[in-house]
Amino acid sequence: MRSLLSLLFLTLLCTCVRAQKELLQSGPMLGYCEQMEVMIWAQTKVPALVKIEYTDDEGRTLTTNEVQTNRATAYTAKMIADQVQPGQHYTYRLFIDGKAVKLDYPTEFTAQDIWRWRKDPPSFRVALGSCTYINEPAYDRPGNGYGSEYEIFTSIDQKNPDLMIHLGDNMYLREPDWYTKTGYHHRYTHTRSLPEMQALLARTHHYATWDDHDYGPNNSDRTWVQKELAKATFDAFWGNLTSGLPSNKAQSGFAGITSTFRYNDTDFFLLDNRSFRTPNDQKRKDNQTVLGQAQLEWLIESLVFSDSPWKMVCIGGQVLNTAKSGETYVNLAPKEQEYLLRRITEENISGVVFLTGDRHHTELSERKLDNGKMIYDLTVSSLTAGTGSSRSEKNNNRVAGTLAIEHNFGVLTFSGPLKERQLRVDIFDTEGARLWARVLLPSGPSKPAGND
Repeated sequence: MRSLLSLLFLTLLCTCVRAQKELLQSGPMLGYCEQMEVMIWAQTKVPALVKIEYTDDEGRTLTTNEVQTNRATAYTAKMIADQVQPGQHYTYRLFIDGKAVKLDYPTEFTAQDIWRWRKDPPSFRVALGSCTYINEPAYDRPGNGYGSEYEIFTSIDQKNPDLMIHLGDNMYLREPDWYTKTGYHHRYTHTRSLPEMQALLARTHHYATWDDHDYGPNNSDRTWVQKELAKATFDAFWGNLTSGLPSNKAQSGFAGITSTFRYNDTDFFLLDNRSFRTPNDQKRKDNQTVLGQAQLEWLIESLVFSDSPWKMVCIGGQVLNTAKSGETYVNLAPKEQEYLLRRITEENISGVVFLTGDRHHTELSERKLDNGKMIYDLTVSSLTAGTGSSRSEKNNNRVAGTLAIEHNFGVLTFSGPLKERQLRVDIFDTEGARLWARVLLPSGPSKPAGND
């Protein structure tokens, strides 16, 4: 009798665990990571109460706020672990309606360490990628699917990055999605629910900016009628520390999604290249802009203020490509591009690296400024969206041997003493095999890196 009761109890327990997992649509996903606070995101299929329990290495268990998911925000929840300690490692569990969800991959995080005045900053690794297209035949163009090789997210997870930056086109809105909240929520949910993505979401901190396809239609600009909806959806599905220009910088009452954060000793600037840009095909050429004056000046002032040895500027489109094609900066707003580079030179700002996407190929561009300092543009594309069969455009700033047209992702490694901080770039294919590697230098051309 006792054995029968035990069997019934175990059966009921397994049924409850399975039932809770069936309520989970996507996630959990780690959002921003600070020294005393970490955000964790999740999405349910129906209204539910969601919370996180997190446990340190000594067995102390703490609990986040509990969030009621609802239809208005696509059943998404952002939970704040606000009792973490700097440098401490935690495992965590997701609870839905009071019951733990059993997942078959690790769920863990480590708060940023407190190192300043005590030691050199820790080494860390940042994964990079853009252009994530997940097929959905009912809404795709006829023919073969534009997306493929979703296993790339497993390969990224196997590299054990501390954080990942999504550089735009993080999902592809289709024509039925463009004009309604229903459409935006459907597309973001469909992409975020990819099974191959879940393990990576759960133990790597994710930050994002956008480009046209997760903002609106192809080549969208500041005229897009649903940009407020685009921002609201972006904010609901991503976990950036902030979203939008400071109130004193916002243009016409709209702040966009501009953001910044620091990880260890390195500043990252997440720019909005859609909300303030003029139409690409506008005939008037004297006011062309990609970033808009307010965001441009905010960026320059922020770079001046930064004491980071490397300043990572994340933007959807290429900055240093000299080819006047597509949505390269020189093709759309050459005067603004020239002004940006001139101001960086005048202010003697060092260690600027643009991290870009959009182009469905990967390449490293580098340029020496008039003051002798180097500036870089690392384009990483595409993760799963279609790739080009050839690239004949002439980019005079491209580093030889860095063009990759297959699906790929990048990993940045920051290491070394504070005053001699090194930055290594590795580009990997879908299976995680290295395509090329280089070390960036603040005052000289990049150089090849070994196979560490």
